Amino acid sequence: MTNQEEQNQNQNINSKDFLIGSLIGGIVGASLALIFAPKSGKELRGDLNQGAHYVKERANDWKDVAYEKSSEFKDYAKEQSDQISKSVSEKSQELQGKVKEKTASIQDRMNRKDDPEKAAEEVAQAIEEAAEEIEKEEKNNNL
Repeated sequence: MTNQEEQNQNQNINSKDFLIGSLIGGIVGASLALIFAPKSGKELRGDLNQGAHYVKERANDWKDVAYEKSSEFKDYAKEQSDQISKSVSEKSQELQGKVKEKTASIQDRMNRKDDPEKAAEEVAQAIEEAAEEIEKEEKNNNL
């Protein structure tokens, strides 16, 4: 996991913890304030309803924020996957071209009755070069 992904995950966890703490703190604080306030039953019920309405509004606000953040993360993930897909496709086409080129070269030499051992060595070398290209690309994509 990269450093930025760790920071994003920590920030998400901190935001989640803050949201939960705010919600619980608001509910407990409002409940205690209403219970210990010297009011009649009718006034107390009205205040409780008002407090519940306030908590509901706050929860809706946080829900909207969560939808916005999830939309941003979805767009970012889609952009990154498209970029990786494009890169993999390009490298795949490059490797295919190199393999076809080496295959044609080897077939040409086989048709000219060149030494089969030499042709086999060239095939092995071409395979090693392709493997090295793939490893380089994987390292570049992981950085």
